[in-house]
Amino acid sequence: MTFPSTLSRRGMLAALSLAALAAPAAAQTAWPAKPVRIIVAYPAGGVSDAVARLLADKLTGPLGQPVIVENRAGASGTIGIDAVAKAAPDGYTVGFSAISPLVLSPHLGKLPYDPAKDIAPVASVMYSPVLLAGTSASDAKNFGELLAAARARPGSVRWATSGSASLGHIMLEHLQSGAKVQFTHVPYKGGGQQITDALGGQFELLSVNTSPALMQHVKAGKLRALAVGAPARLEALPDVPTLGELGHPAANLTSVFGIFAPAGVPQPVLDRLNAEINKALAQPDVRGKLVGSDNVPTGGSAADFARQIAAESANNARIIKAAGIKAN
Repeated sequence: MTFPSTLSRRGMLAALSLAALAAPAAAQTAWPAKPVRIIVAYPAGGVSDAVARLLADKLTGPLGQPVIVENRAGASGTIGIDAVAKAAPDGYTVGFSAISPLVLSPHLGKLPYDPAKDIAPVASVMYSPVLLAGTSASDAKNFGELLAAARARPGSVRWATSGSASLGHIMLEHLQSGAKVQFTHVPYKGGGQQITDALGGQFELLSVNTSPALMQHVKAGKLRALAVGAPARLEALPDVPTLGELGHPAANLTSVFGIFAPAGVPQPVLDRLNAEINKALAQPDVRGKLVGSDNVPTGGSAADFARQIAAESANNARIIKAAGIKAN
C-alpha cells in the first residue's frame, strides 16, 4: 500500500521538526563529551589546591571524562575568577576559589569582571574557620577579657591580620563597630611572618585560618585560642566559642570556598555539577581529608550558595564604606 506524496512530505517535515527540537536536549544530556577543567585561584601545593585535586579525582568517574586542575594564582583569587568569567559558558571550565573575589574585592576597586553578571555559583565546598588567638603579649584568658582590656586602653590591643581589606581586617572592623572598642590594626602580607611574630609576642591578638601547624602551637600553649569565626564550634576546640555565641554575629566570618562557573552555562549542566559535587563531599575519605586539614565540608544547593554570597557581599560593602577601608 502506498501513500500520497503530499502526506509523505508532511510526515517527513514533522519528523525533521521533532528532531530539531530534540537536538538541544540531546546536546545537553551528552555533556561532558570532553575533559572538564577546574581553575584553582591559588598556587599549587596549598590546602585549596589539594582539595580541588581531590574533587577532580572524585568527579572523573561519575562524569566519564578526565577532570583537570589548572592553577591561576594571584591578586587574592581575582586572576583565577577572571579566567572563569571569560571562559566559554559550556560547562567545560569551572573554578575553585574562596568567595572573597566576589564579596570583598568588588568593593575595593575596579575589577575586570562583574561578580553578579559574569559568575554563576555552582556549589559550596568547604569553609575554613578563622581563629582569634591571643599571644604572650596579652594576659587575657578569654575573649571577654581581651575586649575589656581594649575598652580600658583604646588602641592598646594590637590585632594582626593577613593584610588591609583581608577577612581578618573586616572582622576587626565589625568588632570595633559592634563592641565599641578600638584596636590597633597590624596588617601583614602573608601568614608565615604573622605566625612567627605571634610566637614572639609582637602583638596581642591575631586572626588566621586554622591549620594543623597553627593548632600545634595552640596545643603547646604558645598561642591561646580565644574565639573562632565559624558557624559552629570546632571539633578540635570544643571549649572555644564562636564570635556569634559571644554576641558578635556580624564579625562571625569564615573563609568559604566553592565551585563557580561562567554565567550562561546551561542549567542542566550546573545541576549535574552541583549533584556530583555534593555526592563527592558526602564520601568519608573526602570529608576526612577536609576535616584533617581543619576545614569543614559544606555542600548544598547552588541557590543557597548564591544567597550566602549576596548577603556577605552586602555586609562587607557596608563595613568597608563605613570604615574607609582601602586595598593594599
